[in-house]
Amino acid sequence: MTTTHTSKTTRAALALGAALALFAALPASTAYAANGTFFYRSAQAGDLEMNNPANGECRLLAQGGAETASNQTDTKATVYHDHGCEEVRIVLHPGQAANFTGSLPHSVQFG
Repeated sequence: MTTTHTSKTTRAALALGAALALFAALPASTAYAANGTFFYRSAQAGDLEMNNPANGECRLLAQGGAETASNQTDTKATVYHDHGCEEVRIVLHPGQAANFTGSLPHSVQFG
């Protein structure tokens, strides 16, 4: 009876260890925030910034769109022509900046 009890305990411990290892391998959360600041300039609102913006969230650029943008976060920033993050204008990787002329971009998404 001791052998059966010991093998059940061993199997339970192995199963628990495998479950913990699997859990540890999963990403902590998809609601990760970019670390750093995204700077941009709007003709109507002046110099603006977004600090530690959430990844995957479409963010509007202030009135009139952005004339310049500087991605000083640790993740890529996709800048869009439209207000709904559908028409890509440019992807700014960490440390990159851009000046815009003509049709200005109106939204950005991180991640």
